[in-house]
Amino acid sequence: MEHNSTFPIKLSELDVLRDEATSYLKSVQWEQGSRAKNRDKNAKDESILLYLSRAKNGSNAFETTSVSKTILTLKKRLLPDSVAIPIYLNQTLFAVQEGIILGIWIKDSYYDASGLSNLNENKAALDTNGKREFESKMHTATAFMLFSTAYKILNDLKPHASDDLSVMKQKFAGIPEVSLLSPIKGISCALFYYEKYLAHPDIIMSDKDVIDFTVVYFEALIDEIQLRKSSLEYTETIEDRTYKLERSEFAISGWNNVFQGAAKSVEFNKIKFEQIVGNRDAKHFARRLTERLLSYDFVTKKNPFQELGGFIPVFMGYGIPGTGKSMLIAAIATRLKEHCDTLDIPFLFHPMPDTLISTFQGGSAEKMVEWMKPLQDPTKLIFAPIDDAENNLQERTAQGVSAGVKEVIGVFLRYTEGAYAVNYGNSSIGLFTNLPEMLDKAVISRVQGRFKIDGAKTKHDFLDQDYLWWRKMDDTMPNFVNMQGPENYSYLQDQGLAKNMGEILNVTNKPVESRVHEIYDKVEQQFKTNQHLFYAQLYKDMQQAFPFFSSRDVRNIQSTISLRLTDFDLEEDWFENPEIYFKKDYDTKFNMLQELMRANMKGLDFSEIRRQEVIRYLDNVATIADTDFKRKVDAKVNQLNIEAEARKQFEHEK
Repeated sequence: MEHNSTFPIKLSELDVLRDEATSYLKSVQWEQGSRAKNRDKNAKDESILLYLSRAKNGSNAFETTSVSKTILTLKKRLLPDSVAIPIYLNQTLFAVQEGIILGIWIKDSYYDASGLSNLNENKAALDTNGKREFESKMHTATAFMLFSTAYKILNDLKPHASDDLSVMKQKFAGIPEVSLLSPIKGISCALFYYEKYLAHPDIIMSDKDVIDFTVVYFEALIDEIQLRKSSLEYTETIEDRTYKLERSEFAISGWNNVFQGAAKSVEFNKIKFEQIVGNRDAKHFARRLTERLLSYDFVTKKNPFQELGGFIPVFMGYGIPGTGKSMLIAAIATRLKEHCDTLDIPFLFHPMPDTLISTFQGGSAEKMVEWMKPLQDPTKLIFAPIDDAENNLQERTAQGVSAGVKEVIGVFLRYTEGAYAVNYGNSSIGLFTNLPEMLDKAVISRVQGRFKIDGAKTKHDFLDQDYLWWRKMDDTMPNFVNMQGPENYSYLQDQGLAKNMGEILNVTNKPVESRVHEIYDKVEQQFKTNQHLFYAQLYKDMQQAFPFFSSRDVRNIQSTISLRLTDFDLEEDWFENPEIYFKKDYDTKFNMLQELMRANMKGLDFSEIRRQEVIRYLDNVATIADTDFKRKVDAKVNQLNIEAEARKQFEHEK
């Protein structure tokens, strides 16, 4: 379903609801359900659950509680000498009130959008179907109201809560019941148990605990609602829109709205490109990626490189194990972070977690949405690497692939192209893998830039790799490494960054892969490589040999050629003095880049670049297709060799 419209939540409309929210905080009434009341009767008397389920004696089963009164009582208990309500208690009370106000607004909006308002007005005249629809929509309205309330409370309090909430979570025994019968019942029930916990003598030991507990409680409320989500009907008008709070970053879009504050930048080791040996292609690509991300314009939420055709939302680095994938991820993050700090830009390093695949049905999809959602945040630069991508994005048709992997791939494809895909030009996903041939074909076809991570390649590379190792000993004990250095080479001289791709590509005249070579030669007998028909014929013949080669591959080739045309350095002084370029408005940046691009294209030959990039891409397609087959053949050959050797030894020992 498309998220096609954004509705503003106006502050003036929220102000009107303040009194209603305050009245809920002053007092709610709730009659506990028998299940909640009779929970855990045998447990020890001081059990929190039992405490929660003890209804007041007397004939009235309804119990009245007051959150605001309990917070005042807490204040007296925790801070007897202070006159004002202390900051944490105040902050919590305010956040809960703001959450309720927002929830009421969202509920009213759902009433109107879903037609519940009309049903409500004509309640007396409804037939059986009408009554069913009315009840069903009431449940959904209540669930969405509670979800929005809890979500807003988390948004406001989570940044102030302790990082480690495990102690509080152990004290917390869950929410005994959640009511979705009507908005009033829903909010009364939620606040009733919230107050019961706050008043329990063992839960709150300090004023900071009030914030911590509130976060734990409302996280649990969101979880409870997520569990019931699948049984709700009439949710279209929730899922097709985004509500954005005026003058703030806060927004609610459907249920899959993960708590956005959760995407905090992950720590990483700082590494410079010069410390990575070899990998010229990868280092060059990484450098271009960082320059392009940094050109993003926060005001227009656009990136001039996107217009020039030089931006890559999804790329792939592949190579044999031990060639420096993890180092490269850290180096890209380091470079981005350093520039972002200088330019005062928020940066999010957002690697995919290892624990994404869930054993629960639907669990992996939800976690994947949770991971991909922050990538649509236009307020920061985002680098999202997926290391060992073959684990979570493995070929779906292979035997034994779990349902979880299929869910993850489904979400990945939906968010990288299609209705959900929003790319402002401020985020890039990098797939890193040793086994590109094991990646799902549809996932690979989303990749718009690819490079090899092949580690040390030349004599000088190996020299430098050793130098990085023994240099440390030389620093601590000079003259201990008593060996002679090379004559005409200064260490790390080859590890700098290349000027452009042309320097790196040993210009290949012909494809390396034999099948591609054959096709290429055949087409070359019909057309010259500077004729457009040459490529049309080449693609058609490729498709016959490799059935999965499609027009999306052709689009990918086009985008790699565009990348080559934008393959120029940004001027040194732009980095030293951000006012010249980075701090300029979008149009100025775009015009400056266009000039650089024109100057850069003067030395290039379009048909030659096109030829090089087509050869690189087709070789790549064939390598990935053939590697799988080769691996199976090698394994079989190895097995036969072992058997032959075993037979020989067996004969010998007889």
